[in-house]
Amino acid sequence: MNIAELFTPIANDMKSVDAVIRERLNSEVVLIRTVGDYIIQAGGKRMRPAMLLMVARALGYNGTLHHLLAAVVEFIHTSTLLHDDVVDESDMRRGRSTANAVFGNAASVLVGDYLYSRSFEMMVEADSMRVMQVFSQATTIIAEGEVLQLLNVHDPDVSFDRYLQVVQYKTAKLFEASTQVGAIVAGASAAQEASAAAYGRHIGTAFQLIDDVLDYEGDAQALGKNVGDDLREGKPTLPLIRAMEVGTAAQRELIREAIRTGDADFEAVARAIHETDALEYTRQVAIAEADKARAQLLAFPASEATESLLQFCGFAVNRDR
Repeated sequence: MNIAELFTPIANDMKSVDAVIRERLNSEVVLIRTVGDYIIQAGGKRMRPAMLLMVARALGYNGTLHHLLAAVVEFIHTSTLLHDDVVDESDMRRGRSTANAVFGNAASVLVGDYLYSRSFEMMVEADSMRVMQVFSQATTIIAEGEVLQLLNVHDPDVSFDRYLQVVQYKTAKLFEASTQVGAIVAGASAAQEASAAAYGRHIGTAFQLIDDVLDYEGDAQALGKNVGDDLREGKPTLPLIRAMEVGTAAQRELIREAIRTGDADFEAVARAIHETDALEYTRQVAIAEADKARAQLLAFPASEATESLLQFCGFAVNRDR
């Protein structure tokens, strides 16, 4: 099942979110509209806003406020992408040149700031201190995750726990906030809200783990980014950490040097990873996270939306892009 089929129960909701995004991207400053349109219209899976919509529907919500809040999530996510690509000096995302490669670093950072500020302006309209609390805490933790990742770069001694902390802060936290806000909008019980948040945290973690697998076995055209980018940026991801743990001394030193310099033979490192169980190990950790996410849905009533959330657990770990 592809992602479009998974999102069938919220297809109309997603169209409404797209309309909100287009409306709220409007600015008298032409460069903001241009860069904002470029990155937002580049595509992407829109998984985080979809998770918010799906959880709200699964828990019985029938209003329209979740459209606005799903757009808030997409604006927050997009602002982090704009900043990430500048920090990482990336030149390809979603199958085309990054905004910083086209418009320059200054424009990308400033438009990212605009989208971040705009998201808070929009979330105020929900008139919910609880929603504000969840989103504001999430953005703080995401920023901490970015700094933690910066500290890990070019450090071959990063442990599994340090790696996982970055994943949970930098990637999983916005999934968690999205699903939690979906439950809040639906007026869910405290137990259901906690389950929704845990679902998002585990599914977001699984998603990033598979991203890290695909960095060594994916196809650049399918992924929409350069295969091996994380290694070239000196990021010690789980496949590398595992390969150093179980590989030969020569493989371990090859990978350590690659992380330290970001300028090693990618093909040689990829071979070393494939000669160990690093990719399968990482995939199994992701599957375990997806299983934890699936278990949280026992707190949800049976519905088409809940079924899609269940199926998303499989999609997250079986995808090729």
